[in-house]
This record gives sequence, structure tokens and C-alpha cells, in this order.
Amino acid sequence: MAVHLKPLHEQTLVITGASSGIGLATALMAARRGATVLLVARDEPVLEQVTRQIVAEGGQAMYVVADVGRREDLQLAADTAIEHFGGFDTWVNNAGVAIWGGLEDVRERDHQRLFETNFWGVVNGSLIAAAHLRRHGGAIVNLGSLTSDRALPLQGMYSASKHAVKGFTDALRMELEEEGAPISVTLVKPAGIGTPFTEHAKNYTEHEPRLPPPVYRPEDVARAILHAAGHPLRDIFVGSSSKLMSAAAAHAPRCLDRFSERTLFDAQLRDGPPQPPSDNLYEPAGNGRVHGRHPGQVVRPSLYTHVVLHPRATALMATVFGLAAACALGGRSLRR
Repeated sequence: MAVHLKPLHEQTLVITGASSGIGLATALMAARRGATVLLVARDEPVLEQVTRQIVAEGGQAMYVVADVGRREDLQLAADTAIEHFGGFDTWVNNAGVAIWGGLEDVRERDHQRLFETNFWGVVNGSLIAAAHLRRHGGAIVNLGSLTSDRALPLQGMYSASKHAVKGFTDALRMELEEEGAPISVTLVKPAGIGTPFTEHAKNYTEHEPRLPPPVYRPEDVARAILHAAGHPLRDIFVGSSSKLMSAAAAHAPRCLDRFSERTLFDAQLRDGPPQPPSDNLYEPAGNGRVHGRHPGQVVRPSLYTHVVLHPRATALMATVFGLAAACALGGRSLRR
């Protein structure tokens, strides 16, 4: 059965991790484009505030307080969307947590907690979404990472969780396609994104965490997610560095190992001591911000992702600029 996805303004989206960063950016952007959104996260005060903001701007939104590691919480989110909106068309598994530290330094319970959120949250959400979307079709959009294809030191268990998300997502896609389910399954793989990600990370090091450059805008990931809600794509890389790292991991893994060993320890740590802890591993951090603090770093748009999402428009622009350049050169030659 072919996958048919509604235009975004006709859709209802369920978005996990919607109280900050990529999830919050996606919820706000979707609502401004006319979609109905159900925001899912642990932080009720922030969810209530964002929902009021969306409604005040003329959008439609509700929220459900949920820990994605608990399947019953996500089932409540699905039931709420069905009861109040008649169902949902796209389910976005975005919620995630992070840990900075060597694998042997991190407590086992913290490793487990990370997997409960990053991996089991995706599994729970995807299976609940698939059960509903089989009836009329729709999209499941899972947030992987650059680390789905290439592990980073000091983020070892986070990398492992994103490898697991990729494996689960690929297997789910094949099983749904084989049975003919009208469901699109997309894995979005961002590079470093300028959200409060480092501020929310559990930190075992003696320095403040930082993202290795380049760092891209959260809005680029939100656009990729919303594009996947309307277009059945397999994978979307956000940021050219994510695509390059994935290619290098596939074709020159040992060279990339040595490069990472030389550069990626220092590149992920600032010179100063860590700030007072505010991680969200077990409890919400409560800041409700799309953008994080990244002093000394440029948070830039991703031209690569724009080209991937809009190839025809990009080709047209390139043609126009090429013709303009040719005319300018031709005019100069005539004047000579």
C-alpha cells in the first residue's frame, strides 16, 4: 500500500521532548504552519506555558505530561490525541538525554536511565504510533544523530543509544513496508545543534561540556522533521558534518578513529570548570528554551540541509545566478 501523507496544515502531530530544544522548535513551527500539536514532555509548567503561547497565536495545541521511558505514559498521549483530535498523523520521537564522561566513570544506573529515554522512548512511541497509523497512514519520525553512524568519545552511551535507535528504526521500516502498512518511517540525523543540550547533560568531567564545531540551528532540524511529516524519506542528515562523518565512518573508520582520538576529547570540553549541575537525566531542567548557550561558537544555518530538502528550488536558484553571471560577463565582453 502506498504511503499518502497529508499536507502539514491538515495534520495533528504528537511531539515528544517538546519542552525545549528541537522538540520545542518543531512544535512552534508546526503550529505556525497550521498543524495541530500535542506536546509531550515531563515539564508541566513549561508545557502549559508553550501551549498557552500557541493558542494565543491562533494555533491548536494540547499537552500531556509523560516520561517516554514509561510506555503507559505514551499510550496516554496517543489516547489523548485520539479523544480530542480524532487521532494523529505524525508521531515525532524526539525526547533525549545526554551524559558527558568516560564509559567506566559513569554510574550504571545513569547509563540505564539514558537508554530508557533515548532508546526505549523511541521504541515505545514508534510501536504505539504504528498501531494507530496502520488504519489511515501517516509518518513516524525518529531523532537519531550524527552518533547513529559514528560514536563519539565522552558520549559513549549516548552514541550507543543512537546506534540502537537507527537499528530499531531500520528494522521497523522494513517490517511495516513488508506488510504493506501505509506508514512512512524517517530517521533524522542531526550534527551538533545549538540547543540547551550541553546544559542539560549529566557531566562526569571536570570541565564544562561543549559541542565540537560546526554547530547548527535548531530550526534546521525542525524543518527537516516537518518535511518528513509530509514526504516519505528514509533518512535526513541535518548539517553537512553529519553526512561527512557518516561517510568517513563507512569508508575510513580507522582513520576517523585516530582523528577522533587526537581531537574530539578537547573539542568537547571547555577550558573552565563545570557550571553548577542542571542536568535533566532524572528530572526536567525547566528552562523551556529552544536555543542554548554556546559561548565563543557560531550557531549557523545548514546550507546542505536546505539543498537536500529543496533540491528543485536550489537548482532553479543556481540556474538564475548562473545566467546572471553569464549575462554580466557577456556585457563586460561587449563593452570591451
